[in-house]
Amino acid sequence: MRIRFLLFLSVLFLLQSCGSKKGIVNKKNPGVVIVEPEPVELPSVNQKEIIKKLERKNPNLNKYTLAYIKKYAPIAVKEMHEYKIPASITLAQGILESGKGRSELALKSNNHFGIKCHKGWEGERVYHDDDEKGECFRKYLYPETSYNDHSLFLTRRKRYAFLFDYNIKDYKKWAYGLRKAGYATDKKYPVKLLKLIKDYHLYEFDKVKKGKYTKRIKDLNDGETFTKPIVIEKKASNLHTVKKGETLYSISRKYGISVKLIKRINSLSSNTISIGQQLIIKR
Repeated sequence: MRIRFLLFLSVLFLLQSCGSKKGIVNKKNPGVVIVEPEPVELPSVNQKEIIKKLERKNPNLNKYTLAYIKKYAPIAVKEMHEYKIPASITLAQGILESGKGRSELALKSNNHFGIKCHKGWEGERVYHDDDEKGECFRKYLYPETSYNDHSLFLTRRKRYAFLFDYNIKDYKKWAYGLRKAGYATDKKYPVKLLKLIKDYHLYEFDKVKKGKYTKRIKDLNDGETFTKPIVIEKKASNLHTVKKGETLYSISRKYGISVKLIKRINSLSSNTISIGQQLIIKR
């Protein structure tokens, strides 16, 4: 009887252990596929020249912050042109929220803005301790997707709508407006953003004009521009069953999408497919 009781306790302990680990693994909705397009090359926004001037003027500036600006300034400018969010604000937020790109969330999950899962998020997720223990954060394949998601986060929520009444070059109003709208709980959040913008001359990126820059992106990438993540539900209407004689090329022609996209959606490393294989198709 005693042995049975001990066995029962052992099984109960194992079940509790398994249950407690469920909250710290990566998760995603198995019924949904979120495809992040491979980022295209972006043209320079004179970030190297700006950084050189800064280093000559003040050699004690943080090297990780400078490296972050050099790498991500073009993305912030592109987002500015598309969503009317000052590049200086986006960059300052990225630097601050990601710990200059060196936080665990940025390094392992490409989440540069600390965006949590929130209701309706169907992509991959990770769990980190923040305001509360084991909070759910979004995980991205590319930093570019994180930047785009940050833009969508601000443009699709009513509480941030008043920000877009401000002049795109008025980064001061934007900094205080973000705090007013509840983006951060830290009372010094606007001051921290403004210090980064002023110390590292991030306002210079707000001056990059759209027309020539957009054209240079297309010239660099043969007309291709960075597109937003694609969300595809795994349902019958989005599935194609491979028939005899079909190739990825013939299937791509049938549905009017590229072979590259079909391979990316279905995680195919080669063009080899087999009869009866089901492929997810974006129609």
